[in-house]
Amino acid sequence: MYSLGFGPQHALGFARTDLDLSADLCPQPSPLVPEKNEELWSTLGSRYSTKDFLGEAVELLGGAVRVPTESYDQMLPVGQDPRWEVFAPFHEHLLKTFPNVHSTLELTKVNTYGLVYVWKGSDSSLKPILLTAHQDVVPVNPESVDEWIHPPYSGYYDGERVWGRGSSDDKSGLIGLMTTVETLIKSGFKPTRGITLAFGFDEEASGLHGAFSIGQYLLKTYGENAFALLVDEGGDYNIEYGQAYATVGTAEKGYSDVRVEVASPGGHSSVPPLHTSIGILASLLVHLEQNPYVAELKRGTPMYQKTHCLAAYAPDLPEKTRKAIQKSVKSDKALRIAEKDLFEDRKFKALVGTTQAIDLTGGGVKTNALPESAWAVVNHRIATDSSVGAIRERDTKILEGLAHNFNLSYTSFGKQISAAGAPAYGSLTLSDAWGASLEPAPITPSSGDNAGPFELIAGTIKTVYRAHRHVTGDETVIVSPGIMSGNTDTRHYWALTEHIFRYSHSWSGDRSWLSRGVHTINEAIYGDQFVEMIRFFTTLILNADESTSI
Repeated sequence: MYSLGFGPQHALGFARTDLDLSADLCPQPSPLVPEKNEELWSTLGSRYSTKDFLGEAVELLGGAVRVPTESYDQMLPVGQDPRWEVFAPFHEHLLKTFPNVHSTLELTKVNTYGLVYVWKGSDSSLKPILLTAHQDVVPVNPESVDEWIHPPYSGYYDGERVWGRGSSDDKSGLIGLMTTVETLIKSGFKPTRGITLAFGFDEEASGLHGAFSIGQYLLKTYGENAFALLVDEGGDYNIEYGQAYATVGTAEKGYSDVRVEVASPGGHSSVPPLHTSIGILASLLVHLEQNPYVAELKRGTPMYQKTHCLAAYAPDLPEKTRKAIQKSVKSDKALRIAEKDLFEDRKFKALVGTTQAIDLTGGGVKTNALPESAWAVVNHRIATDSSVGAIRERDTKILEGLAHNFNLSYTSFGKQISAAGAPAYGSLTLSDAWGASLEPAPITPSSGDNAGPFELIAGTIKTVYRAHRHVTGDETVIVSPGIMSGNTDTRHYWALTEHIFRYSHSWSGDRSWLSRGVHTINEAIYGDQFVEMIRFFTTLILNADESTSI
């Protein structure tokens, strides 16, 4: 593997000054090109640039979209819930579509529908790499089908985009990996470093049956920290403040769904109390929304590291903000100034802090009967510097006064907080809605002596960016640590490696990952984006195969 030798680049004419200390805090490795397999990489790169390959790729992705694989919340175990059976036809489709993968790699099915493919390397002393994706997709609301430009399971290619549920999330990742490996096998490549592919089947429902079982299987089979690195779906790259940035998810927020339930006496609605359980619940929820979590930019977090990359390389970042970021290393005042400026971007602020969203409500059974109970579920995405315990403590405290005002006995996460005055009007209970709360993920090293895997990913991203766009000048993409806005199957793989990256090499332009129809109508992906993902997986595998830094 060799470096193209560009070193840290300053694209779009932005030049570093001697006062720009942030550049030292956002080091950029040179683009990495395979050395041992340079000829293969070059040959495949030329093929990926052809219309013929584009046609093959979009048909492979479209074919996968045409096999519906919906997963749902609160499904019964495999074997008890017939809805899991949709994955059997998808397995048959993969077997037929990728014959060389199935004849060359060892396939183990975990919990019936989880797929683990192992491509053994010739040097068993090298830790293998783990590349993951998920088979399932978010269900399509039947009432929204008529709103789709093309039917949600058509896999239709209109000459620019492949349309359909899963085209972006995440069959593009799964089919991209399978296409890459199939192509490498047909090209005669034999890995030195082993490659494992792992595909869960209920990522959209927290991976409790798929990735959880796969994680346990891999841990039992290979042991802790058995893999050199792991790459799963996640960040992409786009233009920020006049510079192309690729944000690699080196951390992931925690997750907790808090159920808020109010119980009160029933009766006939013709003689109503001042407040029904639904009315009380409404007051509690309004109070929560009027008191959002306070986001705070903190040193040492991935999003703080991202600010240094903005200050070092973004030409359109306001100079006041740039200087505040540079001084924030030692100045708390400067940190707060930078925070205030950057939080004008609502998405950036949401990625930094803990968020809350009231997503589910229920209560009452009949219009002339007082509701004996009412409930809501509040979704929390927990900041990387917080914890499940911290959000439980905060939610408990913020509702305590209202519990007293409405004369409710108050129990929070199994602990009685307060008793109501006699006679009690009712009760307020906070609990974990599904029992699936998740602490924030461990942070993957992106600097220092243990950052070899991050540098490998970053160098690969830079190479693919330049190769796919046929860049010959100084233009480059800046690679930055960051976080994934949602949660992925990696939550079940923490013990397998300390180098976990959530990154889908896809150009999003001025559209975020969550605005491309993901989880809603008209999900689609540009054919060129999908080919670039294949180019990324190919380059990553070849670079990792000869790396001495992972």
